[in-house]
Amino acid sequence: MKLQTTMDLIKVVEKAFESGKELPAFRPGDTITVSYRIKEGNKERVQQYRGVVIRITGEGNKKRFTVRKMSDNIGVERIFPMDSPFIDSVEINKYGKVRRAKLYYLRGLTGKKARIKERRVNIVK
Repeated sequence: MKLQTTMDLIKVVEKAFESGKELPAFRPGDTITVSYRIKEGNKERVQQYRGVVIRITGEGNKKRFTVRKMSDNIGVERIFPMDSPFIDSVEINKYGKVRRAKLYYLRGLTGKKARIKERRVNIVK
């Protein structure tokens, strides 16, 4: 009985901290731009982070995605929680055609070898 009430309390707290934003449907291999709010002291600014989604992990409201970008020939990866209140928007720039769910092999590739083919998508409006 005690375990049940603890689980209910956890669900209540998780529901209270939900951001309620709907992100577009993207998959590993897609190139996206994440607009992320950053606080520096008492100022707040929006930073654009553009890169390839190399993995999506988690379940339910604990889902998160990893975005990899190249910055001065150095690979930089960043993990974003799906329900983060600091994500302003997510824009899909390119749909990638890949055959893996986790694209860790991109870490060892540079230049033209690290490119991902584009997948054709019918966008219904």
